[in-house]
Amino acid sequence: MIKRLLDIAVAALGLVALSPVLVGASLAIFLRMGRPVFFRQVRPGYRCRPFTLFKFRTMLEAADANGRPLPDRDRLTSIGNLLRKTSIDEIPQLWNILRGEMSWSVRGLC
Repeated sequence: MIKRLLDIAVAALGLVALSPVLVGASLAIFLRMGRPVFFRQVRPGYRCRPFTLFKFRTMLEAADANGRPLPDRDRLTSIGNLLRKTSIDEIPQLWNILRGEMSWSVRGLC
């Protein structure tokens, strides 16, 4: 119970404190790559329950002539590279923590 309250407090404070960074990154992604701004992926969570993970999008959805996605190195944008190097792309995961789908500590692995 205390751990969950700590997760909520830290995630909420982090989202508020980092809101200018969230807005700036969202705007940069939207202007450079368009929509969607967020990358969503279903992953196993606590006790293997699936949840949708949120991150900032860092790659284009480019494909070759056969419709297969290009290699990551060819799809990664300059803004995406910066977001990854600074770990700004990870900030939206605070929303997952706030919702109780993730935690800052590792427990209940599949």
